[in-house]
Amino acid sequence: MNPQNADPDVRAELAPTGTLRAAINTGNFLLVNSQTTNGDPTGVSPDIAAEIARRLGTPLELVLYPDPGLLSDAATAGEWDIGNIGAERQRAQSIAFSAAYCEIASTYLVPADSQIHAVDEVDRPGNRIATKGRAAYGLWLENNLQHAELVRSTTIDDSFDTFVEQKLDALAGLRPRLLSDVARLPGARILEGQFSAVQQSVGTLRDRHASAAWIAEVVEDLKVSGFVAEVIAKHNVSGLSVAPLASSRSLTG
Repeated sequence: MNPQNADPDVRAELAPTGTLRAAINTGNFLLVNSQTTNGDPTGVSPDIAAEIARRLGTPLELVLYPDPGLLSDAATAGEWDIGNIGAERQRAQSIAFSAAYCEIASTYLVPADSQIHAVDEVDRPGNRIATKGRAAYGLWLENNLQHAELVRSTTIDDSFDTFVEQKLDALAGLRPRLLSDVARLPGARILEGQFSAVQQSVGTLRDRHASAAWIAEVVEDLKVSGFVAEVIAKHNVSGLSVAPLASSRSLTG
């Protein structure tokens, strides 16, 4: 897919200023893991945005947000044209998502004396789970927990502190982050398996129908061509996997 093949109508709809403004969540250390000497973020997410701009045939401007909730909130404020963010039901009310380009496993950490040994034992009456409230995995838990109580914090570090200080039953998080957290708690364990996989996707405004369809096609080609696998390897990121090809799980509708 060459830049000159991008439909001019799509280019005008998706980048009305003539520059593709790509929103990047700098708080995800798997997707943004470094920066250039002038402070620009580098990583899988900026590389995905740069390739989309190249195929669209426009310059790229990165619009940075320290938190995915803030990025999502800005969807209707005219601040960005595409957003690289985890696809979740609440966010899909204002954002049309492609299928995921990569996935990140989400699971639980439990304290040393815990009688919980499996992921499906966490959602039970009386259990309390610490989470970052507006993270994609936190939103998934809001939608899917039936019995356990969710204790939300504003940052990942705060959720860890809450888990420890309030002696909660489990800490929800991305497996790569929990691997560092477990080292700080003697005897604590990370449960095998996962309760969900965060679907890292590319979104645009829901009224940009032609743009959403074009982005969905590009994302699939980025997976099939090996581009996503290449940038994951380029940045030496552990904990990311290339997402399966599009299916009915896509939130574009």
